[in-house]
Amino acid sequence: MKKILSILAVMTLMACSEKSGDYVYLQGKISNTDIDTLTILGKKFKKEIKVNQDGTFKDTLKVVDGFHGFNDGKQQSFLYLKNGYDLELNFDAENFPESIEFKGEGSATNNYLGSKLQLIRDENLNNYTQIFKLEQEEFKERVAEIKSKVEGLLNDTEGIDPEVIDMETKANNELIAFFETNYEKEHAAFVTLKKGEPSPNFNYTDTEGKMVSLEDFRGKYVFIDIWATWCAPCKREFPFLKEMEHEYKEKDLAIVSLSIDKMEHKERWLQMIENENLSGIQLLADNEWNSDFISAYNIRMIPRFILLDKNGIVIDANAPNPSNPALKEMLNGLEL
Repeated sequence: MKKILSILAVMTLMACSEKSGDYVYLQGKISNTDIDTLTILGKKFKKEIKVNQDGTFKDTLKVVDGFHGFNDGKQQSFLYLKNGYDLELNFDAENFPESIEFKGEGSATNNYLGSKLQLIRDENLNNYTQIFKLEQEEFKERVAEIKSKVEGLLNDTEGIDPEVIDMETKANNELIAFFETNYEKEHAAFVTLKKGEPSPNFNYTDTEGKMVSLEDFRGKYVFIDIWATWCAPCKREFPFLKEMEHEYKEKDLAIVSLSIDKMEHKERWLQMIENENLSGIQLLADNEWNSDFISAYNIRMIPRFILLDKNGIVIDANAPNPSNPALKEMLNGLEL
């Protein structure tokens, strides 16, 4: 009898082990939130997980191993899920995404990915143009520094899933190769309009259909944001642009947001301005990427920011993002 019970116990453990490999067990807690649902999104996958009043949640997910997004209806980030994970996800909704923390099986991989995203933000790698703007020797030093940091983070983090190590090694190599192989072409974009040169003019329609020209802002410094409704990095700058507009509204600074959306998507542009409560001067270029002003600055990636003086002279044809503290330092150094 004891032998039979022992065999049954072993079989039960084996069954549990096999079953646990069939799904992800995900649990955790969201602090400082009033939401009732956490949504997990993947390739042909969507699962809404109930969030209790105390912020806790738990569920099982049958996924295709790989990267997934998660959002609470207001904010979004990413995680790596693999069937067999027993993963705990915790974060503070008021300190997102910095507070994201993973525990349990799969946590090493996910905490690494969180650190990688933070590294990308800290190094401002989303704004490639800032790096291509550098002169060649400084550019080489910057790329070598980036390579050291991304490779060091990957090599120094223990417990990452082997398949993620392979993907990240490839991604890091492709990132460095992207910089090295595109430097001459991209850097050439910044020698056309240097500091001290007159900016080309523009004459585009605002939300009311009125034509607005760069000449209309003579006597003011002009900060130009080149963006589009389909550009996610552009939209991440919205909160910082709003703060900037509030802080400098009494100063001699015109903040112009110039969209390169297609003309047939004008209603989408107008709707986003309304939905996001965007202020400042909102303009729509007449021929998207091929608009004269965009071509004159050789703009091929967005968001792109341009700072001009009171006479329309270029101060910086590739100014820092509003989210970058360096922009505030630059603006505070002007006679606004």
